[in-house]
Amino acid sequence: MSKKKSSAVDRISAGTRNIAQNKRARHEYEILEELECGIELKGSEVKSLREGKAQLQDAFGRIITGELWIFQMNIAKYDYSNGFGQFDPTRPRKLLAHRDEIDELTGKLQQKSLTLIPLSMYFHGGHVKLKIGLAKGKKLYDKRRDLAAKDAKRDAAREMVSLRKGR
Repeated sequence: MSKKKSSAVDRISAGTRNIAQNKRARHEYEILEELECGIELKGSEVKSLREGKAQLQDAFGRIITGELWIFQMNIAKYDYSNGFGQFDPTRPRKLLAHRDEIDELTGKLQQKSLTLIPLSMYFHGGHVKLKIGLAKGKKLYDKRRDLAAKDAKRDAAREMVSLRKGR
């Protein structure tokens, strides 16, 4: 029997597997635009991510000399790596995006008071992808309004269910 080699299409169709999400980002910021980009990692960092050991809560993005970087993203050390396989858990990591996307983000960041926030990290076809958002900070009254709308939507859904059941 001959073994079938996996093609790029097979790997992409394998789907995505979530590693980490920044749930607080959507509460603290209004996300204006989203961008999916790759991330430059070391071998033991990928092994640590396969175990799901990553935190995005305090992370933020910056554009420095035309390159996209992510700071304060915590990837825990891999337990079985030693010697040169060790890395700093919060080291700055380079993000991989197209030049025109970086230039567009640079223009928007300089124009308005916006920031880059990581939203989620996941495996897509064997590669680690990071979804970053161009975000604007919410005021306290915006957060309250969002919570009130969420509660109203949940109450309406409950009423619809109870009406369907005939209670």
